[in-house]
Amino acid sequence: MASKTATTEKVGRVGQRRQVVIPREIFDKLRMREGDFVAFAEQSNGVLLKPTRLGDPDDILTPAESALVKKAERGMRQGKYVTLDQLRDEMDRPRSRRRRKTA
Repeated sequence: MASKTATTEKVGRVGQRRQVVIPREIFDKLRMREGDFVAFAEQSNGVLLKPTRLGDPDDILTPAESALVKKAERGMRQGKYVTLDQLRDEMDRPRSRRRRKTA
């Protein structure tokens, strides 16, 4: 005879516009936030609901690109601007790994 493990099910509610309320404990455990996306997968015994991140890998900056963007933002706040050709040239050049010397 197979033993069954006791699971405690959390119950949510389907709202007026098919909105599903995720119980707080599960929501917090999954580190979800309002506005996050969820994926639905139909299974033989129900529906699997998984948190998911929608994002284009091409939209994610590398650390080097992120540093250039921050540098450009600082320059713009100071009233300094570069042309698009200058920006492309700088992005194509490999960055040196200089460290600042501290006293």
